[in-house]
Amino acid sequence: MKLRTDLVLRTIGSDHMIVDPSQDMVDLSTVYTLNDSAAWLWEQLQGIEFSSATVVDLLCEHYDVTETQAQADAEILIQDFEKQGLLEK
Repeated sequence: MKLRTDLVLRTIGSDHMIVDPSQDMVDLSTVYTLNDSAAWLWEQLQGIEFSSATVVDLLCEHYDVTETQAQADAEILIQDFEKQGLLEK
């Protein structure tokens, strides 16, 4: 799977948002907010083909989490990305 290449991560203050820069005006109904960890992962995954295992590896390398916790978090993140249409089809 791959993140959509037409979306951009913007950070305003402490808020991280995924936006579609092709919109003439920002449609707040299509802005997705991410926490710090999800924003960091978005940056790491941008432009690469990845799997759940890739996300688990990144989480374990960067954060002090067990592989079990990283797997659970990766599954939730990927499900959310899919549900919100943030992955390429």
